[in-house]
Amino acid sequence: MSLFKARDWWSTVLGEKEEFDQGCLCVADVDNSGSGQDKIIVGSYMGYLRIFNPHPVKPGDGVQPEDLLLEVQLREPILQVEVGKFVSGTEGLHLAVLHCRKLCVYAVSGTLGNVEHGNQYQIKLMYEHNLQRTACNMIYGPFGGVKGRDLICIQSMDGMLMLFEQESYAFGRFLPGFLLPGPLTYSSRTDSFITVSSCRQVESYKYQVLAFATDADERQETEQQKLSSGKRLAVDWVLNIGEQALDICVGSFNQAVSSVFVLGERNFFCLKDNGQIRFMKKLDYSPSCFIPYCSVKEGTINTLIGNHSKMLNVYQDVTLKWATQLPHIPVSVKVANLQDLKGVIVTLSDNGHLQCSYLGTDPSLFQAPKVESREINYEELDAEMKELQKIIREATKTQDILPKSEKQRDLIVTAEVSPDLDTESQAIDSEVKAETVPSVTVKITIQSRVTAQKLNLAVCVQAPLAVTCDQFVFDDLEPDSSETVVLSVFLKGNCSPSELEGDCMVSYNIPTGIPRVAQCNFRLPLRLICSPSQPSKAANHKLTIDTSKPPISFLTIFPEFIDPSEDDQANVLGFQFLTGSKTTLLASKTSQRYRIQSDQLEDLWLVTKELTLRLEEHFKKQNCKDFVCTFSGSIPLQEYFELIDQHFELRLNAQKFQELLSERAVQFRAIERRLLTRFKDKTPAPLQHLDTLLEGTFREVIALADAAEENQANMFQAFTKLKSATHLVILLISLWQKLSTDQVAILEATFLPLAEDTQELGWEETVDAAVSYLLRTCLSKSSKEQALTLSSPLCMPKDTSRLKKNITLFCDRLAKGGRLSLSADSATQQAAVMPG
Repeated sequence: MSLFKARDWWSTVLGEKEEFDQGCLCVADVDNSGSGQDKIIVGSYMGYLRIFNPHPVKPGDGVQPEDLLLEVQLREPILQVEVGKFVSGTEGLHLAVLHCRKLCVYAVSGTLGNVEHGNQYQIKLMYEHNLQRTACNMIYGPFGGVKGRDLICIQSMDGMLMLFEQESYAFGRFLPGFLLPGPLTYSSRTDSFITVSSCRQVESYKYQVLAFATDADERQETEQQKLSSGKRLAVDWVLNIGEQALDICVGSFNQAVSSVFVLGERNFFCLKDNGQIRFMKKLDYSPSCFIPYCSVKEGTINTLIGNHSKMLNVYQDVTLKWATQLPHIPVSVKVANLQDLKGVIVTLSDNGHLQCSYLGTDPSLFQAPKVESREINYEELDAEMKELQKIIREATKTQDILPKSEKQRDLIVTAEVSPDLDTESQAIDSEVKAETVPSVTVKITIQSRVTAQKLNLAVCVQAPLAVTCDQFVFDDLEPDSSETVVLSVFLKGNCSPSELEGDCMVSYNIPTGIPRVAQCNFRLPLRLICSPSQPSKAANHKLTIDTSKPPISFLTIFPEFIDPSEDDQANVLGFQFLTGSKTTLLASKTSQRYRIQSDQLEDLWLVTKELTLRLEEHFKKQNCKDFVCTFSGSIPLQEYFELIDQHFELRLNAQKFQELLSERAVQFRAIERRLLTRFKDKTPAPLQHLDTLLEGTFREVIALADAAEENQANMFQAFTKLKSATHLVILLISLWQKLSTDQVAILEATFLPLAEDTQELGWEETVDAAVSYLLRTCLSKSSKEQALTLSSPLCMPKDTSRLKKNITLFCDRLAKGGRLSLSADSATQQAAVMPG
């Protein structure tokens, strides 16, 4: 028996395959018995109306035939049921049933039975209203401060409030700025209607303002005049809650304090009568329904909130006092007095599970029998204690921080790249203008040591590279089994990539339901994007890499680019990229240097990276530990700044295209409205060349969209080139200053913060903020610079002058002895030691 489980007092299942929602449940003394006991009224979308009076012999009993007082099938779906003083001339309670196009008010009465079958109940139709608009929900109350009777207000699907003074229709008003209907309630304390609009804000309208506003009934007015008349309604107060509301309710248990409760999708709000927030509670679950009720503590209000995890939480203001488990997801919850039992929780699910429950536990009458006393054998206990202590010592010998499942992973994913290109290219829809676009095969193997469920494999390469298939779904893997997939990688975009690396990620669940992730990386060959060609002597950009060992023949480190029969290419090598550019690699015969040259700065990156990696791998195989690469030249900042300016200019063009498109779209819609007005007019009028203006504006919109799309493609290529040049600058700075691995990671995080470039958050402003932070902390010259703060939000700058100035200052500080670090202590020491 769980303490945190709702105790079933009475329950039943209504009908078969019927649907219920928030307004389908109501509790009240609908037959005016005067006993103070509530009846449960339930209406369904299938049109069934049921009234229950539960009388279980003992808690947990099922439904008895006499518990169902009445069951009637009405012709139309029942949207909502309410009980109030709806009939004039009497203060007795009557039942209001809301259909899609009809409002019916019934009187429920019972007659004493003369046989053992018990009393008989029936309903009598008092009056009905046929609605001209499709209804959504309704509320009732003493509108305008009337005494002894309740008025009804129905909200239609198109935003009209229809008010009925019992048997007669009063008036109708349109809500301003209406899009979709929301929850609606009435506050008798302020005599106002409160709703939550599609703008995600709580709005309050005074009844007097609604009553004296321009009438919105269907007379001889046009639809445009109705909408304009509805906009004359003045809202009393507005509160923006920033989310859609599920339900709204007014709690007035204490006459001195009245509160408006709003249940949002992620928050629970309590408002004052004037719209100010009294308190709010952030919910860590998805709620489904709620109801406030009276609290035993003065000045507080209790609230029941049901959620989609089949839980019912009890709050006292914002404090969670109790949580209980339900057997279903509640869509409506009420608190009722049934059979002299006050505070019974009545819940209804969407499939008709109706339950009356209470909190706490049932007293247990079981008593454990007395066991026979026996003598204790202390020698056996000592021996058992020593054995257990030995097991504990053996288990605590290992000092592993991570569990064994982390040391020996449950699932391992490996990627093997084929050493040769595909004989038949698998490239699909490539934009490269070369005759043949090569592809390379990647074989991915998943090995599982345990049962792996819901396996999903994702393969990712950076654009402009692409894969033939990037998503794979597998069946459950048995222990010690494996799965293998084969895919191909090729160059799709018409520009060189900034990285020749890919990622594989596998997500799966272990048998206990815990999700896990395994991943691996793979490196693609340089032959995928370039081919050997004749070296070029002249070039615009040149770099020289110094090494601590004599140059190695290119036949050894680049065997796939050189024909072994051509000995003259042992010290010079040409790379022809698929995009058309060319890069040349030379090895000095007299000194320990390598030169890389090309007409484009960004084309130097991949060849330089491949050279340093292959040299390190070559000397690592020979167990040579003192091999290092250095760079003693000047960092090509001016050429780098040109690429930054090109990328930033395309971003400015994109912003201009967006503004022009917005202007032309506004113009296009304005012309459409005028044409529509002309076409709707009963007396034909000349178009005055509006159709010609519409066609011209449409052509301008299409031309601007094509230009913006072309600019977007150019901006993607410029960003790819900028990333390649940034990688090259980071590599040169690390070789120049001999940075450690951690310092290179800081450098990459500073200059390569974004995987994709957008108008909202671009590369220039992000890098400028990161470089400025390093200049203020670890590269600062004095404590005054550390005291400066950057509080301005990230936005697109007007130009790149500040960014280029900060990058130049960054390199200058590194040249003067600055070191990169993210800790505050080292930054303070660096500022004290760094030369001015």
